[in-house]
Amino acid sequence: MGAVPIATAEDLTHATRVLIHGATGAGKSTAAARIGQILDLPVHLADEEIGFLPASQAVWTNRPPEEMRRIAARVASGDRWILDSSYGAFRDEILPRAEVIIGLDYPRWLSLARLLRRTATRVRDGRLICNGNRETLRQQFGRDSIIVWHFSSFARKRRTMRGWAQDPAGPPTILVSGPAELEQLIAAIS
Repeated sequence: MGAVPIATAEDLTHATRVLIHGATGAGKSTAAARIGQILDLPVHLADEEIGFLPASQAVWTNRPPEEMRRIAARVASGDRWILDSSYGAFRDEILPRAEVIIGLDYPRWLSLARLLRRTATRVRDGRLICNGNRETLRQQFGRDSIIVWHFSSFARKRRTMRGWAQDPAGPPTILVSGPAELEQLIAAIS
């Protein structure tokens, strides 16, 4: 068995293909934007660019899996990128090309609190997100609620990123346990 592929801030400064992973609400998109700016990498937001179709009705609609895979393969084939998530439907397109993974391994209470605050703000102001979609109060009480999604996916996302951090065959991984640790990482690469 080989060494565990733990990445360092130094590895991140030299990376040209970075995947950020974490629970819903952890702050993946914000982290991707900040790190992408520092490293001068094009930022790709998975929900917007890959996951959801442009709004055409009151219900958010996922892109068909084959279209997600095609778009993800295009992103992954690039020489320089940072991606804020990796859905299971196209993860096999992304992982082999990622040079560093940053896992936002935050406690559930923190990512849930962030998600609740973000969702309440978006419901209240009606802002357009993810290709012109909106979050609505009605949606939050339905089966497609992002809050329900957080509860159903949190443990799986945590297991996934922790598994990557322990897999000697996988891409080098940095697990970040909280916002202060993320700030330290960002300061180290600035």
